Amino acid sequence: MDTEMRQRNHALEISYERPDPILVAQRYKEPYSALVCALFAYGRADLIVRFLDRLEFALLDAEEAVIRSAFEGYYYRFQNRADITEFFITLRRLKLETDMEALFTDAYGRNRSVIDGLNALISAMRGLNDYESRGYRFLVGSEVTKYRGGAPMKRWLMFLRWMVRSDAIDFGLWEGVDTADLLMPLDTHTFSVSRRLGLLQRKTYDLQSVVELTQTLKTFDPADPVKYDFALYRLGQEKVL
Repeated sequence: MDTEMRQRNHALEISYERPDPILVAQRYKEPYSALVCALFAYGRADLIVRFLDRLEFALLDAEEAVIRSAFEGYYYRFQNRADITEFFITLRRLKLETDMEALFTDAYGRNRSVIDGLNALISAMRGLNDYESRGYRFLVGSEVTKYRGGAPMKRWLMFLRWMVRSDAIDFGLWEGVDTADLLMPLDTHTFSVSRRLGLLQRKTYDLQSVVELTQTLKTFDPADPVKYDFALYRLGQEKVL
């Protein structure tokens, strides 16, 4: 695992030939643009990047009237024009209302729980916009109330990896979170590969599996277990196993 991680940890691992949503997030290296890239990160990587390339991230600082007229003809899988518009409006309001990092770290710091921190972010976003649809609900997610059977929160946990870790792939923009407390961003690729490698015994794709896999990876590096995420993801994406 350490060898694979080191081989993957370089800038050339991310390109249009080897697409990943972090390719677009790297252009801005700031939390709000990164969160857009992370929460739209489902489906085929090349199609994710193609969609993100079309977005105008300067709209996160535009007036709401401008945002409402900006996304004619835009859609991405479960999200239609209205979902994308309201998502940008929510993030714009969040920028004006509070500091995302402070909001997260205040909640995280009480019990050193990244789930508590994410719940605070999701709750704040829900409170700033009462728009509701299936696509918007899928994009933003819901607060976590249980681990066994709960959603794995892959896209939110990947966003945290980008924000907290610092290497050739991740940005390390947030200083108040210990890498030892991060949880694995478990998608179907890493779930399958981890089970094949014997890193994960649980058969259910849920938040409890996220915790189990993270605990296993802590036996390799207790200070930074999530550093193995990108390597595991690529092994699955490339069908190496």
